[in-house]
Parts: sequence; C-alpha cells; structure tokens
Amino acid sequence: MNKFLIAGLGNIGSEYAHTRHNIGFDVVNAFVHKHGGNFREDRLAFVAEIKWKGKLFICICPTTYMNLSGKAFKYWLNKEKIELQNSLTIVDDVALPVNKLRLRPSGSSAGHNGLKDIEAVLGTVNYPRLRFGIGNNYPKGMQADFVLGKWNKQEEPVIKLKIEKAATIIEDFATIGIERTMNEVNKMEFVV
Repeated sequence: MNKFLIAGLGNIGSEYAHTRHNIGFDVVNAFVHKHGGNFREDRLAFVAEIKWKGKLFICICPTTYMNLSGKAFKYWLNKEKIELQNSLTIVDDVALPVNKLRLRPSGSSAGHNGLKDIEAVLGTVNYPRLRFGIGNNYPKGMQADFVLGKWNKQEEPVIKLKIEKAATIIEDFATIGIERTMNEVNKMEFVV
C-alpha cells in the first residue's frame, strides 16, 4: 500500500484554534473528517490514519508548536517509513493573497518558522508543500498579531472554499502526482 504523510502545521491550544497561522491544522482536519477518520493523541502529534483508494494517509497535526514542527515531521516520516516525496506539508503563507493556493515540490521556508524547523531537522528543502495564502493586510510591525488572528467575516466564505479544495488537493497529490496537481492548483484564483 502506498503511504503518505500529510502534515498540517499549527499551534496547539484553544487560543490558536482557527487562526490564520493554524490553517494547516484546519486543512488536515477537513481531509480526515471528509474520509470519516478520527485523531488520536500520539507521540509529538495528533494522528489520524485514512485508507482511501489503496493508499494510506498518516495525517499529523504536531503538538510541538509551530517552531518545532520538524521533530514531529521527522519522527512520523521515519516511524511510518514514508518517502519524503510522499509527504505534503500544509502551511499558511503571508506572501500569497487570500485568493491563492500554491503547491510546490520544494523551495525555501520564505521566513516561515515551521518550514524553517522542518528544513533544519531534515537538512533539505526538497519536500512538497501546499502554501495557503492568508494575505498580508496588516500594518508594519503587526505580522505576529495578524497571523495569530482570526479570519474576518469577508474572508470566511473563501477560506471555507479553499479548505475544501485543499482536502481534494491532498487526494490529487496522492493519485495523479504533484506535477499534474500543481498545474491545476497554481493557476486557481478563489473569489473573495
């Protein structure tokens, strides 16, 4: 059975729930819920296993906090013996507008602390990631408050749509591959 590691990045705790920075958790939760799965608390993460179309998805939401995501990522990658190219990390991105998603097979952390930690732990930038645009509509010096803030009412409908699409992207990534999925995803624009 083909195995995949799906890692949604975020911070544990009710104060962080459904904030922009926790969109990775929200996407992985949506994927697990769509497939009737449940999370259990396990080593370094909340973990759910989804079997779908002959594939096994190990879905994690690290409990290490964002800045130490690499530890959980590497642990589950190794424990489940999953190839790095069969992993998908879902993360928020202030450099992308709210109406965009971007899928890449590799790349820099672009200043994202969760990705920085994964890169430091793995020693490579060559792992797939789905960047979820959260926009950068904040005053100078207020980035932390913005990313740790909740979506505004105008954004909520498009965020709901993007979360649903991201759950489908996880399926496409595993079935038709990253190249074909990228070609479709990276040109999409969601109406805000």
